[in-house]
Amino acid sequence: MPATNILANLFVTLYNNEMRRKDECVVLPTSKIGNEVLKTLQKDGYIGKFEHIDDKRGGKFKIKLLAKITKCGSISPRFKVKKTQFQHWEQQYLPSYAVGMLLVTTNQGVMSHHEAINKELGGFLIGYVY
Repeated sequence: MPATNILANLFVTLYNNEMRRKDECVVLPTSKIGNEVLKTLQKDGYIGKFEHIDDKRGGKFKIKLLAKITKCGSISPRFKVKKTQFQHWEQQYLPSYAVGMLLVTTNQGVMSHHEAINKELGGFLIGYVY
């Protein structure tokens, strides 16, 4: 089996199913970071409930879609970001200041860049959604 970028696959699957106006989608394989990203997207209202199904082959996520995602993607390579540099990356990946969020992995887990700014944390950029 070829090595897949699990996060890129997750974002592409979410985006494609949103574009087709589906109300749910299945993403495989899964990962711990994928689970954290989905929790963050759910907390910020981009997706509905999701469940992890362990099929003994890498697992899969069943995700309820809410038609809230216009565009999303993974950011590769994972750029290191200091707590003062988020504005630069917002301009690069998001359409405007108040729209969307960057997903950041910090030493306190995966969170939106808004939460990272509030907690004064830096980290690595892993994706964006709006």
